[in-house]
Amino acid sequence: MAIPYNKRTCDCGALRPSDVGKPVTLAGWVNNYRDHGDNLVFIDLRDRGGITQCRFNVDTDPQATRVARTLRKEDCIVVRGEVISRGENINPKLPTGHIEVSVHEVELLNKSLTPPFEVADHVEAGEDHRLKYRFLDLRRPTMQRTMIVRHRVLQCFRNFFYNEGFLEIETPILTKSTPEGARDYLIPSRVFPGEFYALPQSPQLFKQLLMMSGFDRYMQIARCFRDEDLRADRQPEFTQVDLEMAFVDLEDVLDVTERSLAVVWKETLGVEVPVPFRRMSYDEAMRDYGIDRPDLRFDLKLLDVSDVVRASTFNIFQQALAAGGIVKAIRLPGGAEMTRKETDGLTVEIQGIGAGGLPMTKVVAGQGGAPELQTGIGKFLAPVADELIRATGAEIGDALFFACGKFENVSKHLAWLRSTLAQRRGLIPKDRWEFLWVIDVPMFEYSEEDGRWVSMHHPFTMPREEDLDRLESDPGSVRAKSYDPVVNGVELASGSIRIHDQAIQNRVFRALGISEAEAHAKFEHLLTALQYGAPPHGGLALGLDRIIMLLTGTDNIRDVIAFPKTQRAYCPLTECPSPVDDKQLAELGIDLAASVKAKLAAAQTM
Repeated sequence: MAIPYNKRTCDCGALRPSDVGKPVTLAGWVNNYRDHGDNLVFIDLRDRGGITQCRFNVDTDPQATRVARTLRKEDCIVVRGEVISRGENINPKLPTGHIEVSVHEVELLNKSLTPPFEVADHVEAGEDHRLKYRFLDLRRPTMQRTMIVRHRVLQCFRNFFYNEGFLEIETPILTKSTPEGARDYLIPSRVFPGEFYALPQSPQLFKQLLMMSGFDRYMQIARCFRDEDLRADRQPEFTQVDLEMAFVDLEDVLDVTERSLAVVWKETLGVEVPVPFRRMSYDEAMRDYGIDRPDLRFDLKLLDVSDVVRASTFNIFQQALAAGGIVKAIRLPGGAEMTRKETDGLTVEIQGIGAGGLPMTKVVAGQGGAPELQTGIGKFLAPVADELIRATGAEIGDALFFACGKFENVSKHLAWLRSTLAQRRGLIPKDRWEFLWVIDVPMFEYSEEDGRWVSMHHPFTMPREEDLDRLESDPGSVRAKSYDPVVNGVELASGSIRIHDQAIQNRVFRALGISEAEAHAKFEHLLTALQYGAPPHGGLALGLDRIIMLLTGTDNIRDVIAFPKTQRAYCPLTECPSPVDDKQLAELGIDLAASVKAKLAAAQTM
């Protein structure tokens, strides 16, 4: 008689000493197999709940033991037996380590081929290979725990926002292409030949329209799509915890977001996150840290020493200053102990991101014990050594690293150096969470490539009221009513108060070089809605995948998504994207370029 596998009494991680003597039915996969000779066989049975050791005794249960000896890793089985104590042979590494199940019956539900890699946390297979067999990779305990954390975080966000009066409303996946920012994924229409839908980069316009429709608190676990070059923390499709609120200003959005994140960190990690978060202007972040998402777990601020080094004899500094550039320094406590090999290695690396080099010097004890600068560019800084040491707060045993040139280049290079030094010198404390808001981001930045101003966030962001009179005359000085939450150097979201006045929206479009005709072609639905009593509103979109990365301690976004793409936006599991047949293309009125056809034909003959 078959064992009723659909009548499992618990999962494989639930049994404890209090369950000794109970009859149980468990089902799962063979994690390990150990044959101890004539009498005993042990199998570790695994499911998403954990692992239970199953004991087979040939003297008491010969038939079950005979079946057990035919089993191997990843076979899917169901067992029925009795919980017994392991006595002194406990396994402290398992929550179930004090007990085992004495199996009386076992049934093979499905035999497994030999797995292409071991289903274990410390797997040696490459990522592409694991993604090809993702259904096996997801059986690994680490991946199972990560997916469970993801589920719990989603539930936590949902429960929090439901209790705050938000409504969860779905917005369209097939929508209009509005190529501002990243490239859209386009979907051809069969019904309207030559016309296209786009997959949404975000639900931005729809959630604004919901505010204008009277749904004053909206949230959605939203799937979004961007056809952009990928990095470790980006995917072509990703998930946002998307929010929008009507009749609010900046303080209201910050408050509800802070409290939601505090709840998630508390429920997931047991960490108390102090609220309200620290706030920092964009200008302050760029000035002191060279980046708009600074990691505040360590110091190493960027120090402007332009005025100090003007009297130095270091030509590279003089040339940069003469061209209107700046000179900044990082003081590294204890950095004088770094070897020449270490500093030369840093120089090569920083040159790889576009720097000309890495000027540096060390602070050592001179005659009489007074600090002086030696090694590196120390001799060129001798005329200003005392003043430079005072300006940087340097002490004997420290090192000073420099960058010079345009503000944006200096910021980029020293931000990289700051983070790299902190990681390699062990300056980042463990289990510390530093949250902050970066506010007052510029509305626009000038694109040399496009020859016009472009949005730092998006064109629907409200300018600060006190800057509105400079919107036409000096757009580069206008600040946005925007806010980005950052934790430990990771941007969690991007948000803003939106424009609810059509006249202001038209002014912003003009500042961006978007003509009235173009604005109506792309945003007619929004511009029309703004004329029907649009309320003040604002919101943001929390990056769920990045949040899960932080909570689980991984630095790879593919570790927190069930079925991710590679860095080439390719899925090894389903082998997509893939060619489609000519009939499908003909139905859509699409023909491929000759070069593409030739490439596909060559691939088919290989």
